[in-house]
Amino acid sequence: MAVELTQLDIRQVLRALGYGGQAPDETTLDLVRRCAGEVVRTAVPRWRSLTLSVLGADGNGVHLEGGLTLPGQSIRDHLRGCGRAAVFCATLSAPVDTLLRRAQAEDLARALVLDCCASQAIEEVCDRVEEEIKAGFPGCSFPYRFSPGYGDLPITLQGQLLALLDAPRRIGLCASGSHILIPRKSVTAILGISREPLLPAEQRTCSQCFLRGRCQYQLRGKTCGS
Repeated sequence: MAVELTQLDIRQVLRALGYGGQAPDETTLDLVRRCAGEVVRTAVPRWRSLTLSVLGADGNGVHLEGGLTLPGQSIRDHLRGCGRAAVFCATLSAPVDTLLRRAQAEDLARALVLDCCASQAIEEVCDRVEEEIKAGFPGCSFPYRFSPGYGDLPITLQGQLLALLDAPRRIGLCASGSHILIPRKSVTAILGISREPLLPAEQRTCSQCFLRGRCQYQLRGKTCGS
């Protein structure tokens, strides 16, 4: 399935480049805008999702219908109170990888900006995917999306999630032998679905974020705004 990507949130790209507390010069701002436009024109966003019932949780992890187990304490805590979970993946597709490789060979400064723009682009695609999924469950509550590599949910789960979603065949999204997603600017995630309001502790804050202690915003005394 496709989602439309027409522009990027330049403010978030600038934050990723370290301009959270100061305005960039016009030359830098022009470069960011041009790179954002290149990424938007090049990207071919695609995604897949599957909603599964949560069957229960034990010391091995969270058990979903179809035989999928999500290992770890972090995901058990995260999905507490959720009766279902949407497993999804999204990608900007291979042309963006080609764009980034070419830039790395030609101009490292431009390559850095393009990389930040592509990272923002896949986040915005995932936001659109979340909107699509949530629209199918009116009245429900949702914690933030949770990906392999967060907390103790192992990144080795990537291939299993992609296989479940038939992603290699349907949208050309695979995982390498070291569990890196290919194309690079891609995401797999789990979105919990609860019929009841979630407790405030299950909402996202810096103290509960799994990037705490290594978040670049937090290290500068700032927040990402999420």
